[in-house]
Order: sequence, then C-alpha cells, then structure tokens
Amino acid sequence: MQKTDFSECGIVLSDEQVSQLDRLADYMVEYNKNVNLTRITEPDEIREKHYIDSILPLTMVNVPRGTKTIDVGAGAGFPSLPMKIYRPDLVFTLLDSGNKRITYLESACKMLGIECETVHARGEEAGQDPKYREKYGLAVARAVAALNVLCEYCLPFVEVGGTFLALKGEKDETEEAGNAIKKLGGEIADIKRYSLPGGDKRTLVVIKKVSPTPAQYPRVSAKIAKKPL
Repeated sequence: MQKTDFSECGIVLSDEQVSQLDRLADYMVEYNKNVNLTRITEPDEIREKHYIDSILPLTMVNVPRGTKTIDVGAGAGFPSLPMKIYRPDLVFTLLDSGNKRITYLESACKMLGIECETVHARGEEAGQDPKYREKYGLAVARAVAALNVLCEYCLPFVEVGGTFLALKGEKDETEEAGNAIKKLGGEIADIKRYSLPGGDKRTLVVIKKVSPTPAQYPRVSAKIAKKPL
C-alpha cells in the first residue's frame, strides 16, 4: 500500500504505519485460511473497506491523546487495529465473545509490536462488570446490529463525558435509536455522512455520554434481541 492511497482521504501515515498495515493485511489473509475472520481478502478491498473505513472516523472527531478506548465486538480487529496503528497513543481494549478471534487479536498485536488489552467476554456481561463499566473515554463499534441494539451493548462502557462512535452504513437509524440513546445516558452530538473512495456510503454517529447508564442495562442478550429499546 502507498501513503497516497490514504492521504487522498485525509489520512496522513508514516512509512512505518504503512508497513504495519501491510504486515497486518498479510498476516490476516494467511490466518484467515484456517480461521474465518473476514470475507475481504483482496489488497484493494482491505485498504478501503477495512483500513480507510476504520481510520476515517478519527479524522472527523477530536479524540484526546491517551484516551482509554474499547472496541466492542472487535472481531478481526476492525476498527481497533487500524485505529491503534494510526493513533498509537490511544489505550485500547479489544472485547469479543469468540475465543478464536481473541487468540487471533493477541497474536496480531504481538506480530505488530503493539499493546492492546484483550477481553474474552460477551458484551452484555462485560458491560455489567465494574472492571469495565463506565471506564472508557471512547467506545467504538463497526457492526451490523441496529443502532438501538448497538447502543445498549456499547454505552454502558463509556464514562460520563465520553463518546461512543458507531460506524454505520448508509441507512439513517438515529430516529429509531433515539429512545435507546436517551435511556442509556447518551445524546447524539453529531451525524457525519460520507463515502469511501469506491463510493460506498457511510454514517458516523457520534454519541456523547451525558449521564450514567441505569443499572439494569445492558440486559441479557435474549432480552436485547427480543425487545430492543
């Protein structure tokens, strides 16, 4: 990958950062042969749909240096690993319920020479754990879940005054999620709509944590799925 591939999107990377992203792509594609991590394995697609897609939000929102950050449902490490490479000052926790994915994330971090905490747990369980609950200045998630569902998993991790960045597709889900956001102690601070270089539409929903999340949230996953807020 070339620095110009990213600079055209307003992402300024050093040679070392580009090298790290290249190594991560090679490592992920090789690992993916044995453990299903991603359907996106072509270099151009990795660059755009994994890397640029993950990093762009950090060019749109002011995140203070050293912010304690959690990736909820980290999966194959997106958006967290590209974000960590782009902003090495951020202190990342990678949360996922899949043991194979956690094992991959740990090995990928070791290969890259970066430090991230990994937590093997379900989001709704970790969100009730005092060790993680309301301990983060920033939560990020790039997931297919509806925004009202995603908020119940993510906002409990965010401290009052912190931010949840929901990386979403083209559809505007903010109206349907308004009740959930309010109940969980959040408010919408901004909605940014943009496109990736190939034309795919994206929406970044910026949610500020303005009050503590009530103790009953997050609920167990079956209740979240059956009766979303």
